[in-house]
Amino acid sequence: MDLAARFPAALRGRPFRVREALQRGVSAARLRSRHLIAPFHGTRCWSPPSTHADRARAVAPRLRSDQAFSHTTAAHLLGIPLPRRLERDQRVHVTTVGKDQSLRVHGTIGHRVRSERAQIVHSGTTPIIDPANTFVMLAGFLTTDELIVAGDALVGWLNWCTTDDLTAAVLRYRGARGIRKARAALAEVRTGSRSPGETRLRLTLVRRGLPQPARNHDVVVDGRWVACVDLAYPWARVAIEYESDLHRTDAHTFRKDLTRGEHLKDVDWWLVRATADDVGPLADQFAQRVRRLLATGAAGRHDTRPRDRPATFS
Repeated sequence: MDLAARFPAALRGRPFRVREALQRGVSAARLRSRHLIAPFHGTRCWSPPSTHADRARAVAPRLRSDQAFSHTTAAHLLGIPLPRRLERDQRVHVTTVGKDQSLRVHGTIGHRVRSERAQIVHSGTTPIIDPANTFVMLAGFLTTDELIVAGDALVGWLNWCTTDDLTAAVLRYRGARGIRKARAALAEVRTGSRSPGETRLRLTLVRRGLPQPARNHDVVVDGRWVACVDLAYPWARVAIEYESDLHRTDAHTFRKDLTRGEHLKDVDWWLVRATADDVGPLADQFAQRVRRLLATGAAGRHDTRPRDRPATFS
């Protein structure tokens, strides 16, 4: 007989606490079955946790009503992009809101925060520290630029909160660890971003003296919509697109990008394509290239090279 069939229906298909199973009449011997997974002390799962969300769900039965997932664990649950070094960290962060004892379970990191600083929200049945306060908590783990990416995600494509929400959270954490970094990052967070690559591309340009570009700009010429581009300098007719690996490996995206470029060329716009190298080791050269295009575009025609007129077609 399937092991799950020997358990109460309320425990099937989800992680549960050993204490709850005993209260529901499950024997201690059955809870020691090798077919059950014990990812954390005092909890059982039906299958090994394979993702950060799985590990959080495995801890969830241990949480009190004043405890919620926080820091990098909350970031994973909210979809906030994190650097690879933190993707490899399997520990689960849990914050206690108030004065009670923080969680002490092997494989987790317990934190505590004053009740006036943070609040608990829920994604389904999963308790999470609210997104704006998660931004401030991440300051202890991320670099300033990584925190800007997180902030752009929260107020941009994830749309979990507003810049006003982030500002209010930063003000509540005066004197806390990483608060200076949070303030510095907040000053450069902008709405409208749709990917980490776009944010890094924007920072690459403005940190090298170029003007703040328009984000996700709709190119409209003579009342006709032409394309929506990642970044743009409309006054110089320069569009910039960040090309991730998806643009290379997905055939539909590749064809769509080519078509967009041709449509922009038809209305006398330049399309500049940027890769990871252009926001990394080649950032200075890339910014200089864009600077030259802006100067030419602002002065008049894009292509100022002399050229012979084509022969007349019959």
